[in-house]
Amino acid sequence: MSGLVASGLELTRGKKRILAGVSAAFAPGSFTAVIGPNGAGKSTLMGVLAGLLKPDAGDVTLDGTKLAQLSPRGLAKRRAYLPQNPRAEWPISVERLVALGLTPQLPFFGDVAPDEKAKVSAALVACDLTALKDQQATTLSGGELARAMLARAIVGDPEYLLVDEPTAGLDPRHALDAMSRLKARGEAGRTVVAAVHDLGLALGHATRVIALRGGKVLADVVAAAVDAALLKALYDVDARIVRDEAGVSVRYL
Repeated sequence: MSGLVASGLELTRGKKRILAGVSAAFAPGSFTAVIGPNGAGKSTLMGVLAGLLKPDAGDVTLDGTKLAQLSPRGLAKRRAYLPQNPRAEWPISVERLVALGLTPQLPFFGDVAPDEKAKVSAALVACDLTALKDQQATTLSGGELARAMLARAIVGDPEYLLVDEPTAGLDPRHALDAMSRLKARGEAGRTVVAAVHDLGLALGHATRVIALRGGKVLADVVAAAVDAALLKALYDVDARIVRDEAGVSVRYL
C-alpha cells in the first residue's frame, strides 16, 4: 500500500499502555491533524510514525516497506520530523541551522550546490527568518526557534512531514502562517501529519482528523465531520464549532 501506514501499534511504558491498537493510513496529498487531550499518546504516535520509537507490536510501512527495513539515511531523505519543544544546542547561525535539514540529501564530499543554497534562502523567507539568518540559534526566542526548526524540516521538501505541535510558542500571525504552509504542502502532494492542540487551527487547515484518547483512535474522519459530540467524548467539554467565511473557531460553553 502506498503512503504511510500504521497497523495495530501497541506500546507500553512501565505499566501504562500508551498506544493500544492504533491503525491509520496517511495518503499522499493529505494533511492530517492528530488531536486529543494531554496523555492521549499523540507525541508517542508521532515518534513511532517517524521511525524513532519502536512499538511493542504492529508495524509502520512507507510505500509498503517497513520503516525498520529502511536505512537511516534512506528514511531521512524521504521524511522530516519536527519534535515537540525542539532545542538548539550549538551557537550556529539560523541560516546554518536551517541548512542542516538538507544533510541527508547532500553528497559526502564537495561544496553545497547553488540550488541547495537557494532552498535554504527560500525556507528562510517562507518562515519569516531572513532578518535573523545571521543570528546565533541559541539566542532566539521560543517562537523564533520554532520557526527556524520548521524551516529546517521543510527545506528539503520531504515527501513525508511529521510535526509535533507546530504552533507551540508562536504568535497568532506565525501560527496561522505555519498551519497554512503545512496545508499547502499537503495540497502540493506531500503527506503531512501534525499533532495539534489548537482545535480551531486544526479544523480550519487539516483535511482529516485522527482523535486519540487513552492511546486509542476514537475517531478518524474528515475535518469537516468533527462535531461537538466528538469533542465532548474526547475532552469532556461542551463546545460549539463555528464554521464560516472567517475560518473555524471552537467556543467552549
